[in-house]
Amino acid sequence: MPENRRFMEPEDYIDPACPFCTDQYQKTPPVRSIPADRVIGKLDEHLSRNDYAAAERHLLYWLREAEEGRDLGGEFLIRGELVGLYRKLGRGEESLAQSERTMEIVRLLHMENGTDGATAMINRATALKAFGKPEEALPLFEKARTVYESAPALPPSRLGGLYNNYALALCDCGRFGEARTMYEKALTVMARCEGGEPERAVTWLNLADLETAERGPEAAEEAVNRCLTEAERLLNTPGLPRDGNYAFVCEKCAPTFAFYGWFLTAGDLEKRAAEIYGR
Repeated sequence: MPENRRFMEPEDYIDPACPFCTDQYQKTPPVRSIPADRVIGKLDEHLSRNDYAAAERHLLYWLREAEEGRDLGGEFLIRGELVGLYRKLGRGEESLAQSERTMEIVRLLHMENGTDGATAMINRATALKAFGKPEEALPLFEKARTVYESAPALPPSRLGGLYNNYALALCDCGRFGEARTMYEKALTVMARCEGGEPERAVTWLNLADLETAERGPEAAEEAVNRCLTEAERLLNTPGLPRDGNYAFVCEKCAPTFAFYGWFLTAGDLEKRAAEIYGR
């Protein structure tokens, strides 16, 4: 789901009207905005408990409210969250349908050259990659990269996330050299983020998979072990908040460690996630 969310206000997407044109107000009810901060706060509570069913119910309720209230910005926000939720749950048809609608809103509001529009592109591209369409994802990643890299106030974590997801799609297309460059960019950017160690660990594990895919398991063994050692070190960084994000990363990383035979590390990470989620 998108990080560092920016909530659009009605004035961002409603054209100004003459105050004397009363017919417009009689025919079209005013926009009724959803309480974006409160909606996202409650969503984060559900996700921190790994309660995806409650998260979906919550989002679908507020999607109806946004649609009925003609709150296009609210609809854009909620659908963007649904893209990520359905992707995480492996529900490809629904994730892609939500992302397609967010792209329609991007075009309606002429957001293609802004960071909100670029985030929607990344969400759709990531869904396309996740559900077997990496070639379709690459142009969207490249367009979003152009926008993100020209946005001076963009948080480094968002740029790092773009590089990581772009690299994954490049790997699926066999473009390993370009993917390695993206991963290196992600590591550099995320090193500037306080508490960014879990995300850097994910990047190191992605690099391990790249080495294996490009060179084969035997030739890549030394490089893979180096990547896994660095990822384990980052996940064990003292003082990291043991919160929902950390639990999510632990669950995401555990299967990769297990795949490469690091079963003790994988088990430890699964245990940490279970303790955080209260299972």
